[in-house]
Amino acid sequence: MSPRTLFTMYIKFCRSYGEDKKYEASANSSSGSELSVELKGDKDSQTKEKTRPYRLACVILSLICLVLLLVVIILSVKLQTGITAPWEKEESTPQSKQGAQTCSFEQCQTLFPDVPLKNLGCRQCADGWLTFGRSCFFLSTFRLNWDESYRNCYSRGGSLAVVSSPEIQGFLTSKGKMKYWIGLRQRGLTWGWVNNTVLGESYWADVTSNGDCGILSSDGPAERNWIKASCQSSSYFICQLKS
Repeated sequence: MSPRTLFTMYIKFCRSYGEDKKYEASANSSSGSELSVELKGDKDSQTKEKTRPYRLACVILSLICLVLLLVVIILSVKLQTGITAPWEKEESTPQSKQGAQTCSFEQCQTLFPDVPLKNLGCRQCADGWLTFGRSCFFLSTFRLNWDESYRNCYSRGGSLAVVSSPEIQGFLTSKGKMKYWIGLRQRGLTWGWVNNTVLGESYWADVTSNGDCGILSSDGPAERNWIKASCQSSSYFICQLKS
């Protein structure tokens, strides 16, 4: 063989050997990549399977926390609106103790019907006023005309006395010593009281008198001691304040 022929054969052999190696390398790489893909897929699936319970637990815990937060908010609102603060209770305690030491007129009459009220410490009316039933009466010690007497009683928080029962008539007659204006006045042909009620039961005296305003004369019998007088005349007066 000639050298040229040998050289040509050597070139072919090298090319053939190189192609074989290249094929093996590509085959190995493809199989390796397939193996790595399979391994990676297995790892991903295993990771997902491991993380799935943790995600579920996180969701459940989040829901529990949300429910607890709502419960705390509701309880806080109820506590703020329904419970009195301790310092407020302490401040109200002296007032309640002070209120427990006094009693109303009705309580005194219910608890001690046969005992005089002055011995119980129960005071319904202010100083200078007389207590009878549910009303307070003030008998003046100075004289005014009827309109001035009306305004004076109004300034005291009351009005001229309205004799609405025989008991009040008897009480005022027994307590008074003078002639007193009462809340009785004639309007046109009708006699009426300062509380806009028409005169019903009356206690007019048998004596003849003229005038448009009524006076209670305590020196006469309780059944007949009203007299008529001019509203411009000066007289003592009786104020009434209902409790």
